[in-house]
Amino acid sequence: MPHTFSIDNEQLSAYLQQHVDGFIGPITLEKFSGGQSNPTYKVTAQSGVYVLRRQPPGKLLKSAHAVDREYRVLAALKGSDVPVAKVYHLCEDINIIGSMFYVMEFCDGAVYWSASLAEIHSNERRGAMYSEMNRVLAALHSVDVDAVGLSDYGKAGSYFERQLGRWVSQYHVTELQPIPAMHKLIEWLESHIPNDDGRVCLVHGDFRLDNMMFAKDSPQVIALLDWELSTLGHPFADLAYQCMQLRMPAGMGTIDGLKDIDRGSLGIPTEEEYVAQYCQRMGIDRIDNWAFYLAFSFFRLAAIAQGVAKRAAQGNASNEHANKVGSFVEPLAQMALQVIHSAK
Repeated sequence: MPHTFSIDNEQLSAYLQQHVDGFIGPITLEKFSGGQSNPTYKVTAQSGVYVLRRQPPGKLLKSAHAVDREYRVLAALKGSDVPVAKVYHLCEDINIIGSMFYVMEFCDGAVYWSASLAEIHSNERRGAMYSEMNRVLAALHSVDVDAVGLSDYGKAGSYFERQLGRWVSQYHVTELQPIPAMHKLIEWLESHIPNDDGRVCLVHGDFRLDNMMFAKDSPQVIALLDWELSTLGHPFADLAYQCMQLRMPAGMGTIDGLKDIDRGSLGIPTEEEYVAQYCQRMGIDRIDNWAFYLAFSFFRLAAIAQGVAKRAAQGNASNEHANKVGSFVEPLAQMALQVIHSAK
């Protein structure tokens, strides 16, 4: 059985019986594989199956692994048009299992790792799944943050200016050797930040295919997962981030993108069509400065990859692919420069 950081099952079971309605032990725990930064477990109890998501044990950076924020946003979205798992309880007492955790429902669906949806056997279904992802994104960005109690969930306004400042300084701290393409990209981004248009909404921060669970027998998304990076931000950040993922080649990042793949032959919309669908759902005519939003997404991912490479160089990276991830920095910057060049 997978290692479970020696959680005391009996103590946890007794605690959950006290705090989760209808919960009946005993329990067995099984750790989900995959790269979640917050360890996630399947909890099988007499009363059913649940999911437990915890902070990693040990000393953490102040804002990292904020499972309490995840719990808060999931609870706030209950009953909205955004499909989320139902949450049952947040435990802030680290004495129960050694770190803060929350418990939510187990959603039994399918997760896909390739943007071409190769496992799906009809173009109609693939097209419907893309339309559904688009619907979920528009639903997320249409949430009334005041009404659901999330008006203080992040800073409002000047999102790209703040994010760019943060990631540029982060990049400079982690750069191992000069990468001219990154320097050129930073220069362009800093001189092309669009004027703040006043749009503020709940953003997911990691909106991509493999963070969505689909129903097994229909194109419906049953749960949007992994809210660790969610905050108040600008809606076009999520849209551009997803479109960036779809532009990438296979073997780079967590999902295989659609670079060099004929979307039409698969029933998958073009980027223009996908953005147009989103605009229609949001009631806007078009998106100006699209090249900036896309280029910024590539830059942010490149800066994150550089951070992983730096940790690898210091010998404390969390996975064996860290050095390989470092090799993505320059190609990502080049892709961003290509976006900028082709928009001229």
